[in-house]
Amino acid sequence: MTDTARTPSEPGEGPAEAVSAPREATYAPGTGASPTGRGSRRRRLRWLRYAAVVTAVLVLAAGGLGWAAYNKLNGNITKDTTAAAELERYEKERPTPLVHDAQNILLIGSDSRSGPDNRKYGRDPGTQRSDTTILLHLAADRQSATAVSLPRDLMVDIPSCRRPDGSRTRAQFAQFNWAFEFGGTACTIRTVEKLTDIRVDHHMVVDFAGFKDMVDAVDGVQVCLKNPIDDRGAKLRLPAGAQTLNGEQALGYVRARKSLGNGSDTERMDRQQEFLAALVNKVRSNDVLLNPTKLYPVLDAATSSLTTDPGLASLRGLYELVRGVRNIPTERVQFLTVPRRSYTYDANRDELVEPAAEALFTRLRMDEPVQVARAATAETYERAASKSYEDATDNSADGAEDAYEEGESEDYEDAAYDEDDGDSWSDEKPDDPTHTPSPAPTFRGNTADRTACE
Repeated sequence: MTDTARTPSEPGEGPAEAVSAPREATYAPGTGASPTGRGSRRRRLRWLRYAAVVTAVLVLAAGGLGWAAYNKLNGNITKDTTAAAELERYEKERPTPLVHDAQNILLIGSDSRSGPDNRKYGRDPGTQRSDTTILLHLAADRQSATAVSLPRDLMVDIPSCRRPDGSRTRAQFAQFNWAFEFGGTACTIRTVEKLTDIRVDHHMVVDFAGFKDMVDAVDGVQVCLKNPIDDRGAKLRLPAGAQTLNGEQALGYVRARKSLGNGSDTERMDRQQEFLAALVNKVRSNDVLLNPTKLYPVLDAATSSLTTDPGLASLRGLYELVRGVRNIPTERVQFLTVPRRSYTYDANRDELVEPAAEALFTRLRMDEPVQVARAATAETYERAASKSYEDATDNSADGAEDAYEEGESEDYEDAAYDEDDGDSWSDEKPDDPTHTPSPAPTFRGNTADRTACE
């Protein structure tokens, strides 16, 4: 049977002129051909239809893979409906947001030992405490983000909370991380709101395994060690100098306490803040965000490790959040610790330094800027913040301006005092914020554009 659709010069058949007469005759008028070229057009249309079908199949396949990936990432996130219901129960006692579009997100690092990946870090007593708690404030204009660490050993008023078994605890004065053990996320949020009078809009909880996976997904995070580390409890042994930590090492580094520095929780929070700053930089680098093969594992690790309120418990919810903060300059992503000192009745616990702490909380409530300086001593930033707060509460703009102008040089020099060298002064001065209603107090902290290696 004659193949009327075959060309005379297909590969392997030799030059067109060598084809026999009968095969050339297939191009004479007859079935499938015409002097007007209608047969050729039909053949072209037939191939176009085939190509369209193949293209459609490929597009659907790619779309199917994309949809499958979306569903997987979306399904990774755990929705915390229990906390949402409990918070709704106490809606009337919760603070009212003062600034439209500003957001406050509570980030909780859980020390849960449940699950196969967490059991190796200790016995599972069936409860969990918050190992790390950070209140993240996103400015309404999304031009700055301020992350405030709340010490786990801070003595606070914990309200009556609902236990997992349905019973209720009594209201009591206790260390902060007990709130998470008593009543989970809802109890922690209510405790933070009672402490700060700041409305918590969203929350995220991440456990040990999730933290490790995030670090591994970005191929490790670099830190700089002033001294070598040999901590058996944290299973961490590292030489001094620049080190790129994998997930397991990073977890030991941010959790270690007694074996590093002076053993205080304050130093541990400093390390956590520096590490988070480095992690933010790594995730925001083009090497991760513009590389799908690296971005997907990061998204998979991040979503798999998260338990969030219903408003964030979807890729769309997280995307809306990330879209609003992705353009914040790294120098405007700040990390600091709430002003604290050893508790009067127990040196192993902490208490707030007032009115410095209230000065910080007030500025966050009002969406007003604060400044951080790594070299500021605790006494200096507490004094500067207290002075700013007292000036602001005098309701005298002229008096506050005069006080600021008179003390500007002293406050900035004190804030830049180098605590590592008590006899020297550092040139490091925080950037002046713009449109500041009142002088922004300086707190001891770090920004995401500065790494521990500087």
